[in-house]
Amino acid sequence: MIKIAHLAKRFAVENPKKLSEQEKKDPRLKGRYFHSVKDVSFSCNQGQVLGLLGPNGAGKTTTLRMLSTALKPDHGEIAIQGVNVVEKPLVARQKIGFLSGSTGLYGRLTGRENITYFGQLHGMQADAIEQRIAYLADLLELHSFLDRRCESFSTGMKQRTAIARAVVHSPEVVILDEPTTGLDIMAAQTVHTFIRQLKEQGTPVIFSTHHLDEVSELCDQVTVIDAGVTRFNNSLSAFKALSPGSMHQAFLNTLQQGA
Repeated sequence: MIKIAHLAKRFAVENPKKLSEQEKKDPRLKGRYFHSVKDVSFSCNQGQVLGLLGPNGAGKTTTLRMLSTALKPDHGEIAIQGVNVVEKPLVARQKIGFLSGSTGLYGRLTGRENITYFGQLHGMQADAIEQRIAYLADLLELHSFLDRRCESFSTGMKQRTAIARAVVHSPEVVILDEPTTGLDIMAAQTVHTFIRQLKEQGTPVIFSTHHLDEVSELCDQVTVIDAGVTRFNNSLSAFKALSPGSMHQAFLNTLQQGA
């Protein structure tokens, strides 16, 4: 289970005078600090998929980076399978599979070498890494390019390899930041299948997306963040009930309520 309560994170602004007019009008800008996340709370139980929604700049990626231990929150609590992420980030990190917005693959290494390297970082033995790669290669359809250098990969190849690398250690929770952005229909469908497989295994999954059809197809829970604040946090059916027949209008309704 993943539980987040009242997260907050601010960043210092080096030179406020260089901000654009739009940035200066953002209510989260307070003096020399930009409060990217002000008050975000949600939870995701075993076997659930939670879709994290919000306009660009809402604070979704900052929230996920705090959840993954990449950033330390200024306030709030994060618990993963009962482990306090803020107090024990190294312990929590072993339980997390995190795919950031950038794949970050080492271009001169093959896909297999990238995945193997991260397995080694997690303390896995060679045989266990080999077996895990074979399983993920089947699930994510990696076989045709797994032993090529990543610098030659298409966007879809990079994304699928990055997902395999993120979950090579069989994490207890999986966090995906816009995993299907830039993918064609077939590559996106492979990612969807993978998310369903995780759900069947009882693994909690949180993923951010701008595609509401993905939310409708995959999610049990929906959380909407706007201007660094949770505007909606409930079941998919409750989200759809905000505007029956139109997921887009349901999303807009949550933003208007917080305006």
